[in-house]
Amino acid sequence: MRGFMVFIKKELLEQVRTYRLWILFAVFLVIGMMSPLMAKLMPEIFSSLDMEGLVIQVPEPTVYDAYAQFFKNLTQMGILGVLLVFGGTLSNELARGTLVNILAKGLPRRTVLLSKYAAAVLVWTAGYALAIATDYGYTVYLFPNGGVANLFFSLFCLWLFVCFVISLILLSSTIAPGSFGGLILSAVALVVMLMLGMVPKAGRYNPVTLASVNTALLEGAKSVSDLTITVSITVVLILSCLIASILIFEKKKL
Repeated sequence: MRGFMVFIKKELLEQVRTYRLWILFAVFLVIGMMSPLMAKLMPEIFSSLDMEGLVIQVPEPTVYDAYAQFFKNLTQMGILGVLLVFGGTLSNELARGTLVNILAKGLPRRTVLLSKYAAAVLVWTAGYALAIATDYGYTVYLFPNGGVANLFFSLFCLWLFVCFVISLILLSSTIAPGSFGGLILSAVALVVMLMLGMVPKAGRYNPVTLASVNTALLEGAKSVSDLTITVSITVVLILSCLIASILIFEKKKL
């Protein structure tokens, strides 16, 4: 347990010293500020455009538009930022051979993997909380007296999906060689899941669904019970990715 905590501290210090943590936080802060502002200013932006006589009627923005913009930005820029920041969390160290000395001192390989996952989830959670707090403050200010349904569960779904993405990155990093092998394999796996998400009957079994139905949850088009199976499968997949990562990493030659 002591080795686990020490390695988590090492991972967090590395994120700070390489400025990756601050870059990720900056991205999430901008997303939190920009999303409600974009929703509020969208009608004015369209009205100021010269469309050669063409008039575009944009409905008055609501609190739903603010949160819809928030989830849209997070599932695009936010997840891309997570991939870039954590894509090399294991691959880079394997390529440079920096883990050899640590493992030679007796630190179990499973401890290395689990601490890397825990540190990445902590950083993601902190950045996500910063984005949520910023977005909520701006949304309440710009759209007073506006409430939505299932907001907490919708936020939880996106949080869980990114936790799955991080576990997928670790698994990919133990399989694919090179500094960018894990990132590339993870991106390919996500693209495949996005394509499978186009099949209606497969949606409830696909973790990507957790990052695509957030607005539907807020509007009441989807309920918490509709995603019970999806959440359960995603949790199982996270555990499966971590277990598979440990089994592969235990036999991997460094």
